[in-house]
Amino acid sequence: MHLTAEPAYVLHARPWRETSLLVEVLSEQHGRLGLVARGVQGPKRQVLRAALQPFQHIRVDALLRGELARLTAAEALDAAPRLDGDAALAGFYVNELLLRLVPRHDPFPELYELYGRTRARLPGEGLAWTLRRFERDLLEALGSGFDWSVDADGAPIDPAARYRLDPEQGPRRLLSDRGHGERSAAATGRALLALARDLAPEASDLPGLRQALRAVLTHHLGPRGLKSWEMMAELARVRSRPEPGAAQD
Repeated sequence: MHLTAEPAYVLHARPWRETSLLVEVLSEQHGRLGLVARGVQGPKRQVLRAALQPFQHIRVDALLRGELARLTAAEALDAAPRLDGDAALAGFYVNELLLRLVPRHDPFPELYELYGRTRARLPGEGLAWTLRRFERDLLEALGSGFDWSVDADGAPIDPAARYRLDPEQGPRRLLSDRGHGERSAAATGRALLALARDLAPEASDLPGLRQALRAVLTHHLGPRGLKSWEMMAELARVRSRPEPGAAQD
């Protein structure tokens, strides 16, 4: 099958053999694709190589045979956003989730649109909220989302209560005598209702919402976690260390 002028976003690129790249893209009409870009490592192919960097929006021509497609042409459609620090790590996380959860060759036009929206939001403020919206919409597009306004039993979400997220059934209210560890890993009802309305939750509600959604994603990912989670955890440990020579309690 020939793909002609297919819009796509680059998720990942790595060297393949001596002069080629293996590129993973999220395309508009054909979902996630693996592309073999041959002979792009030489100095004369710098423009093509630049178009195949993560976060780049491109238009591709390719010949699809079997699992991988052979790239025949690619051009950048815009300038990829400049992501530094936390925004770069968030972008890596978004791309890794798509690589792990989205099967190749299944059309997901809504994911293509979701990626475009998320990519535009990453350089701005409110990274935590940007990622929670992305996780919510990713689960929905893959058929694993929830009605965030009611719990697993069909009762309206109580904004004053806390909920864990059952990966198969949705929000389940915690009893008031649950341990601190389980409550801290649960989302407030107020945060779930904000998610349902696409309104940014209170800052104090975001950590619990992150933990609750991570439990759902972990279920779908299986036993192997994400490299980006490991990087985030290591970054948090580094930031929590006292500065050399700083006063300590």
